[in-house]
Amino acid sequence: MSLTSDSLATIIKQRLNANEVEVQDMSGGCGQAFAVIIVSDIFKNKNKLMRHRLVNNALKQEIGSIHAFTQKVFTLEEWDLQKKQFAG
Repeated sequence: MSLTSDSLATIIKQRLNANEVEVQDMSGGCGQAFAVIIVSDIFKNKNKLMRHRLVNNALKQEIGSIHAFTQKVFTLEEWDLQKKQFAG
């Protein structure tokens, strides 16, 4: 099964109870490299390593079938701060 940005976003939303998910296919549409931003309060009180492990475990099957996967993860509060920084 080849992943698409949309199918990966749906999987992330379901498995990580994400409020917001942005998925970018970095491989020109062939589904082999993705960059994702995940916003979920599931990340509250977890450091970066713990957050990445949480994502990697939730997406173990999908990550195993793609070549490259980069992630940026935020809580809702952190995401609001990020947006304010870049909105100026």
